[in-house]
Amino acid sequence: MHLIEIGLSFVEGLALIASPCILPVLPLILSTSLDSGRRRPFGIITGFVLAFALFALLSRELVFLFNINLDYIKNGSLILLALLGVIMLSEKLSHYFSQLTQNLSPHVSNVSVVSKNGFLSGLFVGGLIGLVWTPCAGPILAAVLVQVIRQQSNITAVLLILAFAIGAGMPMLLISLTGRKLMTKLNFFSIHANIIRKILGTLILIAVTFIASGLNAQSLFSSPDAPSIATQPAAQLQNGLETPYPAPEFATSDIWLNTPGNKPLTMSSLKGKVVLVDFWTYSCINCIRTLPSLNNWYEKYRDKGLVIVGVHAPEFEFEKNKANVVQAIAQDGIQYPVAMDNNLDTWTNFNNQYWPAHYLINKDGEVVYTHFGEGQYEETENNIRVLLGLTRSNIKEASSVDFSINQTPETYLGYERAESFGGSEGIAEDTSKVYSLPGFLPTNNWALSGKWLIQAQRIISQEPNTKLALNFTAKHVYLVLGSAEKNPIDIAIKLNGSAIKTAGGKDVKNGVVTVQAHRLYELVNQDKSANGLLEIEVSQQGLEAYAFTFG
Repeated sequence: MHLIEIGLSFVEGLALIASPCILPVLPLILSTSLDSGRRRPFGIITGFVLAFALFALLSRELVFLFNINLDYIKNGSLILLALLGVIMLSEKLSHYFSQLTQNLSPHVSNVSVVSKNGFLSGLFVGGLIGLVWTPCAGPILAAVLVQVIRQQSNITAVLLILAFAIGAGMPMLLISLTGRKLMTKLNFFSIHANIIRKILGTLILIAVTFIASGLNAQSLFSSPDAPSIATQPAAQLQNGLETPYPAPEFATSDIWLNTPGNKPLTMSSLKGKVVLVDFWTYSCINCIRTLPSLNNWYEKYRDKGLVIVGVHAPEFEFEKNKANVVQAIAQDGIQYPVAMDNNLDTWTNFNNQYWPAHYLINKDGEVVYTHFGEGQYEETENNIRVLLGLTRSNIKEASSVDFSINQTPETYLGYERAESFGGSEGIAEDTSKVYSLPGFLPTNNWALSGKWLIQAQRIISQEPNTKLALNFTAKHVYLVLGSAEKNPIDIAIKLNGSAIKTAGGKDVKNGVVTVQAHRLYELVNQDKSANGLLEIEVSQQGLEAYAFTFG
C-alpha cells in the first residue's frame, strides 16, 4: 500500500480549506446546519465525503474513456452553485428547497427518527454540495487526480480519493459544528435568519463570480506601476534552501567528457565558482527539454564564473555506452563538462531521485537551491545571477510544456517496471512467447502481437511482422527504441487504424521510422492532446523497445 501517497492526499484535502473555492461551500454548510437535530451536520459532511469520492472516481473513469474537458464540468458546477445562491436570496425558493430536502428522507426510509435528528436529510444536502463543489476544487484536486490516474490498482485509487475527501471534509465539519453552536446561542441569528440567509447567498454569488472570472487574488492588491520582476536587481535567492549544506563530491568512478584532457573535476577545485549540477540521461524527454536553457546559461554566464556539470545518470543499460553519450552531447550542442555516472555513485552521493534534477552551489561550495523536473527556468536563472552578483535583466520564462490531467503516464515495457499490459496473455519473463492483441484495448494499456521476448528493461521482437499497440491520451508520444543487431529496422506507424500522416512526429517519414541508434524517437505530434490508438508494425526481428513517454 502506498501509505505516503495516501497521507499526502489527506494533507492535500486539508489544504483545500485555504482554497478560494471553499468560499461558496461554507455558507451552504452553515445555513443548512441550523435545523433542529444535532446529527444533521454529521449527515451533511458524510454526504459531502461520499458524493465527492464517488464523483471523483467516476470522473477518473470518464476522463479516461471519453477524454472529457474538465473545464466543462467546472463551468457546470459554477452554474449549479450560482443557482443555489439565487435560491438562498429568495425566501420562497428557500422554503421549497428546505421542504424538498426534509421530505426526501421519509421516502427513503420509514424510520420515524429521521425528522428529529436530520441525519438523512443532511446526507442529501451534503451529497449535493459535494457534487457541485468537486470539479471546482482547482489545482489541488488536479494534483490528487494525477496521483489517482497513475495508480494501476483500483483499491489504491479508492483509498487515495477517500483520504483526500476526508481531509477536505474534516475542517468543514468543525466549522459546521462550531458555527452551528455559535449561531444557535445568539438570538440575533434566529431573529434575523432571513437576512443572514440572503447575506450567505450573496457571498456565494460573489465567490462564484470571482472564481468564474479567473482573477488572481494577488493581482487585486498589486500596483500597476510596480516594476517588472525582469527589471529588478537579483537581491536574493528565490525558494532557496532554508539550510544549505556542503556539496557532495563527484564519484571517482565517473568518466569525464568535455573537460581538458577529459580529466575529472572536483568540488574542492570548483570553490570560488558558482556550480550548477544537472542530473540527466540522454533518452529522457524531460531532460532533453531542459537542455536549451542549460546551454543558454552556460553561454551567457561561463565567463562570469558559472560552471555547469551535467551528470549523466543512465536509466537503461545502453545509456552506459560512451559512444552513445558522446553522440548525444554533440547532437544536443552541449559544451559544458559531463560526468558519466554509470554506477550511479554521484547520484547516490547527492541522494538524488529524479531526472532532471538541478543543484545550485554557491562559491563557498554549499548547495543553496534545488529544483526537480522541468520548469522554473526564470527562477533558476535569477538564482544563478544572485550567486554571481549580477543584476537581473532580460530574463524570460521558457515556454511551458503542455500537460493534460488525463495524459497517459510514463509507461515502461520491461517486466521490471511494466504496468498496464492489456494483452490477452500474461507476460512471460525472459522467455520468447507469441502474443495476440485483445479485441478491446483499454486507455493507457499496451499489448503485443507476434513473437516477443520480454526482459527486465526492454522487449525485443523475435520475428518479422510483429506489432506493439498502445491506447494513449497525449499530444506527443515518444518511445525509447534501438536495434539489437545495430542494423536499421523500419517500423510502420499507424494512428487510429490508418498510416500516420500530419500527426507524425519528427522521426516519422512517410509513415515509417527507421530505428538504429538507441535513443528517444518521437512518433506522434498532434495539434492538441487527444486519445488515440497507436500501432507499431515491426518489419523484422531485433527491434528493442524500452519505455513510452508523453507530452
